Amino acid sequence: MTNSNSGGDVRLAGISKSYGSFTAVQPLDLTVPQGSFFALLGASGCGKTTTLRMIAGLEDPTTGTVFLGDRDVTDLPPYKRPVNTVFQSYALFPHLDIFENVAFGLRRRGVKSVKKQVGDMLDLVQLGDKAHRKPHQLSGGQQQRVAVARALINHPQVLLLDEPLGALDLKLRRQMQLELKRIQTEVGITFVHVTHDQEEAMTMADQVAVMNGGRVEQLGAPADLYENPRTTFVANFLGTSNLIAAEVAATGTDVVVTAGGAKLRLPADRCPGSPGTGTKLLVGVRPEKISLTHADDADSIAAGRNTVRGTIADTSFIGVSTQYVIDGPAGDGLQVYEQNVERDTRLVPGAEVVLHWNPAHTFGLDADQDIDAGTEEAA
Repeated sequence: MTNSNSGGDVRLAGISKSYGSFTAVQPLDLTVPQGSFFALLGASGCGKTTTLRMIAGLEDPTTGTVFLGDRDVTDLPPYKRPVNTVFQSYALFPHLDIFENVAFGLRRRGVKSVKKQVGDMLDLVQLGDKAHRKPHQLSGGQQQRVAVARALINHPQVLLLDEPLGALDLKLRRQMQLELKRIQTEVGITFVHVTHDQEEAMTMADQVAVMNGGRVEQLGAPADLYENPRTTFVANFLGTSNLIAAEVAATGTDVVVTAGGAKLRLPADRCPGSPGTGTKLLVGVRPEKISLTHADDADSIAAGRNTVRGTIADTSFIGVSTQYVIDGPAGDGLQVYEQNVERDTRLVPGAEVVLHWNPAHTFGLDADQDIDAGTEEAA
């Protein structure tokens, strides 16, 4: 199944949406590469679904232009756009079997011989043996795959997915994430997926646009967004970050900062701009990048690592890892995730510890931002 349109991407130019005095989507420029799996990620109310609905033609933009390939489709109604949408509610026809649900779009267009196309599509979503079942005889995940097959059989240039896995339980959702990624890779059509689930976006998408307050905070590959967040919102919303208030003490290839009496280093290219001495920064490090050593063994820590002292305030055993919360001069509530390989039985609440990590795993952010943006506390 190939796209006849060589442009094939979705391009939004200056798109915005206002309802009276409320602006749901601030003016937005966004390009979705052809053939990619693209996610719009954000908390509810951030503008992601409104953006998707403007691509689909279900909402008229207040300003701006929607291009599909090189074609301006801003004024086209939904049924004239080469897109199909899959919603969280599968909206299958309960009185039709799976075969006829998938064939519906073809029959409506007057296609006479549908058997091979429908058969191929059901094979693609691995439901070939369920063709003559009714929707109520299928699981939620199977119904979702029927909805995807019904949308794809129309050969859309772009498939839009609006929280398609939201109604599924966790285990089924994880299976469907891999399933949708497999289908997208096989058909090569551009998928634009709206979700509030960070793990879902990271698992499936080639590119993720993190939205907040009607704006795109940051756009990039999942690993790049996770490793190199540019705002506190992205640092906190994608996983967990320890953000420590610090002040620049020296600059060079590495920037040296002071925080709670400790000196920490981070690569200069992971700092915003070129901070001079005395500049306030937020220094970030992910919990799984940090190692924890009992204070009695502090001498065993390799030279050159960033070190911060503290006291264990809380521990949680999560099976694959133990999660520690540490209070100390550099800040309270610092989190450390350590895999349960060789657990040190001394690491219990009240224990004095040293947190240490490779300086290369440290990133810097502008200190003028809200340190809690993107956390559940700030929501």
